[in-house]
Amino acid sequence: MSDAAPLPPRPDAASALASARRIVVKIGSSLLIDPATRRVTVDWLAALAAELAALRQNGREVIVVSSGSIALGRGALGRSGAGDIGARLEDKQAAAAVGQSLLMAAWQAAFQPHDLIVGQVLLTRDDTERRRRWLNGRATVEALLAHGVIPVVNENDTVATEEIRYGDNDRLAARTAQLARADLLVLLSDVDGLYTADPRRDPAAAHLPLIEALTPDILAMGGGANAQAGVGTGGMATKLAAAQIARSAGCATLIASGQTLAPLSAVRDGARATLIDAPNGPMAAYKQWIAGSLAPAGELRLDDGAVAALRAGKSLLPAGVTAVSGAFEKGDCVRLSDASGAAVGVGLVAYPADEAARIRGRRSEEIESLLGYRGAAVLIHRDDLVLDER
Repeated sequence: MSDAAPLPPRPDAASALASARRIVVKIGSSLLIDPATRRVTVDWLAALAAELAALRQNGREVIVVSSGSIALGRGALGRSGAGDIGARLEDKQAAAAVGQSLLMAAWQAAFQPHDLIVGQVLLTRDDTERRRRWLNGRATVEALLAHGVIPVVNENDTVATEEIRYGDNDRLAARTAQLARADLLVLLSDVDGLYTADPRRDPAAAHLPLIEALTPDILAMGGGANAQAGVGTGGMATKLAAAQIARSAGCATLIASGQTLAPLSAVRDGARATLIDAPNGPMAAYKQWIAGSLAPAGELRLDDGAVAALRAGKSLLPAGVTAVSGAFEKGDCVRLSDASGAAVGVGLVAYPADEAARIRGRRSEEIESLLGYRGAAVLIHRDDLVLDER
């Protein structure tokens, strides 16, 4: 008899959904909008909202990424006698300006029976690719979740130009999952996952329930036979590209059919779907990014008490900083050193260099009087900190 420990069970879609604590759910226009009437599919949206409310009731945190503003705007303008909206960028922006309020009203109405409120978060690509704006966006999402609000994220189509657009909400959803440090990204689609070939054309096409590595062969399946899967501006290729982004942040991706009235319940009950696993959790991936991808723009010298507090898992308070050097901005990476100059670690700082210098050595309660506004109570939050090995 072998004494080897049994191998852990392989992950699957249902277990990933059951274990995730923070979930981003992306809904495309084809699921949300009736193509004939250009109105919201109210029954489907109500059923999904009930599922998301149940997740919240079970202690999960939920973020929605929702398409639909342009489609709703086109429909409203058409019904108003404004005429058909063309394909020019400014026409799409006009439709988005009209449709975004309708989209948010639909989501609020869907969550109203569950006593949940929604908060609108409009992003452009710069908001998730420029570090300071990324931190501001993350802080907003964290605050909404802390207040029990369901963030509803969409691209800011009214101002985004072709040069700064995501191009599809699959990528936007992945960047949102990265920003929010989500455990699971759910892409609801018109297909139930990835196949080795297009199942509509090839009866021998095999469904892939679990993908543990996004190899070139796997990516080719999305760009070839599955290229037409999905709707709107996305397809299977964009879903795999989104999964790459999410996976780099330690977030798994679930591709599932949204063409049932309760798609998340269907996955929970064993419906076919594709899980793209992530090797590390979101926090580990985030810490790796801080430690390995960012060049420090300055330095904070710490007293012995601050170093001991950091080693004990605490955040860095202004009181423990004895010196500030460098020309860094809020959100930049800075080096941390002890009283002798030895390296302690690196972290993303909550204040620019001039303000950090003004509050160093002072209590957090004094920050507002020193700077004229109430900022963060810490210079570097423990989540934004990576310590060197002792």
